[in-house]
Amino acid sequence: MAWKILTAVLVPALALGAGDFQGWARKLETRGISVSAGLWDAGTGKAIERYQDDRALVPASTTKVVSTYALLKTLKPDFTIETEVWGDLRDGVVQGDLVFKGDGDPLFTSERIWLLAKNLRKLGLQRVTGSIRLDQSAFDGQREPQGWENTTVNTLPSVWALSVNFNRDEEGRLVADAERHSRETLSRILQETGITIEGKPAPTGNPRKLLGWTSPPLRALVLDINKWSNNFMIEMLVRKFGAGSWPRGVKRIQEFYRTAFDLGPDLVRITDGSGLSKDNRLSARTLAIVLRGAYSDFEVGPEFVASLKIIGGEPWKLKVKDANLTRRVRVKTGHLDRVTSLCGYLQTLDGQVRVFAILLNGPAQDEDIWEQVSRWAN
Repeated sequence: MAWKILTAVLVPALALGAGDFQGWARKLETRGISVSAGLWDAGTGKAIERYQDDRALVPASTTKVVSTYALLKTLKPDFTIETEVWGDLRDGVVQGDLVFKGDGDPLFTSERIWLLAKNLRKLGLQRVTGSIRLDQSAFDGQREPQGWENTTVNTLPSVWALSVNFNRDEEGRLVADAERHSRETLSRILQETGITIEGKPAPTGNPRKLLGWTSPPLRALVLDINKWSNNFMIEMLVRKFGAGSWPRGVKRIQEFYRTAFDLGPDLVRITDGSGLSKDNRLSARTLAIVLRGAYSDFEVGPEFVASLKIIGGEPWKLKVKDANLTRRVRVKTGHLDRVTSLCGYLQTLDGQVRVFAILLNGPAQDEDIWEQVSRWAN
């Protein structure tokens, strides 16, 4: 396969700090931390430094590298998702309920709902005799994927085909009743834009599709997912990828890597798209193969690379006091209890681009990773 990363180990080069790298890894292991790490040349794929790079560990949110690239490559960057609005509209009045049919738009927020409501007003809608009703049939009844029972409760999003504001309230807290929250938010915004919701138990006549409201393109969604590590958004997209099913979505991601990179499910061991599950297992080498494949991919690689955090640029502060790293490191971070991970691209002082991945399972700190990244970059 053209995208396979080469596995040959280069002759250790003292200028690259090979001895320091091995010592760094062994020191972490004396603290009870499992390590899988490595550095590769982005152009040739040749290994520069490796330590247990085939060891599969819990990757946390670096899992999003695997899921977002597969989505971009399969669905393409311009892919959008449509939320439909149905009702029996006659002379400015919807007889019965106004139905919102969700299909997995992960960015169905108040700001975009307000614009949707203004478009309904342009169609002449003034009043709804019934209520707001949600059609959630695009997704099956599974509410969370395998493995979420072992992670932090307040990070677990409720994922429905139609979900408003990431199923969080105005304070950013997860809502207890996601469907009620979505209905009430839709009703409030519609009424604020001048559409009366009477809430009468009137029967619906002959509903038709009034409006289709499309999501931002996938390239914009992936940018939000990777820069902000948005768990809700990627899980919505994984379910959409699986035609409403988490297991099917995960299986499609795994099948993509088996076909395109010869990485079987034994190497891409994931049960979700976000990395919240501690059942996920990836190695540094697997992450590096995906990262290098994306870097070399003219079709969707630019969108993927642009989605990563730019350290020392945008709102992201440097993790270490090393001004030399400013805008020279693009990464996806990962954190769970006893899991610290980082992967991405760095540019050396002489302009060479490297792919790197570090997975630490155990009582590690961010500083443990950035010590080595700074050494590689400088």
